[in-house]
Amino acid sequence: MLRFVTRHLKKFRRDQRGAVMVEMTLVAPLMLTLSAGVFEFGNLIHDKLLMEAGLSDGARFAARCNSQIYTDAGLAAINCADIASNIAVYGNVAGTGNARVPNWQKANVTVTIGTGCHDAVVGGVMQYRSTTAQVCVVQADGTYPYTGVGMLSLIGIGPITLSGSHQERLMRF
Repeated sequence: MLRFVTRHLKKFRRDQRGAVMVEMTLVAPLMLTLSAGVFEFGNLIHDKLLMEAGLSDGARFAARCNSQIYTDAGLAAINCADIASNIAVYGNVAGTGNARVPNWQKANVTVTIGTGCHDAVVGGVMQYRSTTAQVCVVQADGTYPYTGVGMLSLIGIGPITLSGSHQERLMRF
């Protein structure tokens, strides 16, 4: 009986037919997990960059928007901050269509125009290049609750809130 078992064990050790399947069984779950993690991280970075691009576009519009021009011309006044929020989220003035980032809401964007004014020169040191004593800025802030594709929840990481901001110098034409 012992001779029979020994002979079969020697035969089993020399046989290579199932080695690839065993190796693949050990390596595949690790590789799939790593690939899914890279995909999730790439998706997160993509959403963050889209959000920051929207905030930059919205702040740029708000920095150059002047509702006084409309009222002086006898037209209805416009809300520059509201339009800037539309541009940030939807990429257009009307605020229609799909959001730049899926499920990003206009309520998650705040555009503040001209309230953050700073002295151009502080203690004899020029802080801002300007012909005026003060420089006012436009601030666009936004948050986005990242839901992702679910890979983060598998490893126990809860919801992530992406946030961003962008400042532009108030220029009003």
